[in-house]
This record gives sequence, structure tokens and C-alpha cells, in this order.
Amino acid sequence: MVRSVLDANVYVSALIQPDGTPGQIIERFLRDKTFEVVVSPAVVDEVLRVLAYPKVRRLTRAAPEVWFEDIVVLADMVVGELRVSGVCDDPDDDKYIAAALEGRADYIVTGDKRFLELREYEGLQIVNPRPFLDLLGA
Repeated sequence: MVRSVLDANVYVSALIQPDGTPGQIIERFLRDKTFEVVVSPAVVDEVLRVLAYPKVRRLTRAAPEVWFEDIVVLADMVVGELRVSGVCDDPDDDKYIAAALEGRADYIVTGDKRFLELREYEGLQIVNPRPFLDLLGA
């Protein structure tokens, strides 16, 4: 089964536009379990922090944290012991690489153009949401 780490921007986009590509990815995960989501404590912390931004809260449901908690419960939570630094242009993105390596993920799904420029790292494919959804056979 395909294992993936989803960037915070994928979760936020899915919440704001449930019918968009990121929303369809989350729906496939919640409904069909067509793939596995890997998260780490650092990834969970970042997503919760971003979901609390005032501009995100204005565009989302009343309790986005509850929505995300449902995803976390079904995801494969890694311990978060692996540290990676200097891989990504944005050091904040290294946590996604670390979670993916620790969780033996195949993909990191992101809408971040700078992160996408990396394309691959130690066998991890870094892809946009659309190609990932296509891979799932949507």
C-alpha cells in the first residue's frame, strides 16, 4: 500500500475546498483507506498551528482541529526521533522529510513550489496533489 506524508498546505486546502484535489485526497483516505498517511508529532504541531491562523479560521469550518484529529487517529504516527536538516530550502520542510523517512513513506504531497523543486530525496517522491490523486486511480 502507498504511504505518504501530506504537507500542511494540503490539509488546509482540503479543509477550505473539500471538492478540490487535496480535499479529494483526504476523502479517499478517510473513506476508502486507499493509501496510508504518515504523521509525526512535529507535522501534527505544524498543521494545528496553521489551522489556528485567523485567516484560515475565517475560511474553514467551526472546529478544524476536530476534523484534523480524525485524520491523525487513522494515520500512522511515527515517534519523530529522526532528525533531518539542510535538505530543503526552507528548514521548516525538513520535518516532512524526516517523518517520511522514519515512516517509510513513498511520497510527500505538497503544493509548495520550492519544496516540489526537490522532486526526490532518498527514494521519496515529492509530488503535487494532482499527480498523487492520479496515482491513486481517482
